[in-house]
Amino acid sequence: MERRDATAPKSKSRKSGAAVLDALAHAAVGLEAEFTLVVDDRPVRPEALFGDPRGFIRGPLMHRVGTSYHLPNSAAVYFDTGVIEIATPAMELERGCIARAARSLWESIALVRGELDRWEQRTGRRARLTGFSTHYNMSLASVERPRISAARLNRLARALTYVLPAPVMLLATNPRSTGVGVRPRPHRIEVTADFTPDSSLMIAAGSLIVGIVREVMTWPALTKPAIASEVPVITGFAPIRHTSRRGWLARFDCYPANPFTSDIDAVMWTTSRGASSLRDIARDVFERFRRPIARIADPFSLRLIASMLAPGGASLLSLPDRPDAYEDVGRLSVWTGHSATDHLERSRYERALMSAVSNRRLSLFGATCTPIRVRGWSSVVFRRDTDGAELVMPIDLLIDRLDEWERG
Repeated sequence: MERRDATAPKSKSRKSGAAVLDALAHAAVGLEAEFTLVVDDRPVRPEALFGDPRGFIRGPLMHRVGTSYHLPNSAAVYFDTGVIEIATPAMELERGCIARAARSLWESIALVRGELDRWEQRTGRRARLTGFSTHYNMSLASVERPRISAARLNRLARALTYVLPAPVMLLATNPRSTGVGVRPRPHRIEVTADFTPDSSLMIAAGSLIVGIVREVMTWPALTKPAIASEVPVITGFAPIRHTSRRGWLARFDCYPANPFTSDIDAVMWTTSRGASSLRDIARDVFERFRRPIARIADPFSLRLIASMLAPGGASLLSLPDRPDAYEDVGRLSVWTGHSATDHLERSRYERALMSAVSNRRLSLFGATCTPIRVRGWSSVVFRRDTDGAELVMPIDLLIDRLDEWERG
């Protein structure tokens, strides 16, 4: 089967004005994953087969927008130009936030896979989810947005293509990968890479990405010389314009040789600091950002990053091909729990969305109200029980009443 290119065009994004309104007060992170649907060993467009997720997911689902629906754990599932996409709710930026997001994502994968299992039983057909991509999203806090313009976000995205790819390649890509992308979105940065069929690797990669992005955001200069003074830059590398939305792409052909198929320990790269291997470059980047990464990563993930980037550390890039786990996500690759999340409570943003999706009533302005839909990721629409009037409440206000809301 031909692999869907990571640079394939996607559906048009919302107008920037709408996105500006969909903004949380606190800096937050979230994960998205895309899957190709393979039915009876043939790729199938999910929208052609199912229409929308209700075509195979049973039970009531809260509508979000278009073909997007909220799952009971508050993540969203939708169809996007031929793939099934799952998006976690936003999680407040804090230590362990990527582990929380990964837990939400893999819980959602298990739910979608379970519903496909039941669809198989009803129809006698066989459906597989083939891992395609993971998107790591970081949004700005309200106090950061005024001083980080859209133009600076674009410069930041381009600068990150010089910094992020080497460690991300070792943590989250495979020999079939084609690139690591960075896209500036309204008030956030989105990093795109291959889907990682191992939750520990996904958490490690996401923690590293968020730590680095948050640190590079503070640099006064984002020029190539300024970047080369901080981390090794590969000679001859230049990012290209992202072919999917605005942004920048560190694609395999942006380098003097294909980094995804080359020996990661071969000293074959000329850099601003001399000859180096891909692993050495990745480790140098990690050491430069170890402290900001440690502010995001749980202890297990921080140790995993260090061990994988150390000499002799394991990496999917060292394998002759990508593992079979990519080909049947939810069956060959599953979430079995993770030490990083054993003692982590749910994010407050996540808990608020779960209450909304569960239709838990809440008293607002002296009247009992029922949540009927979620607007973006930052607001909940309630219907007042007495007269049917609709009230739009920002999640940032609702989290102050979580305990009351969760009691129902």
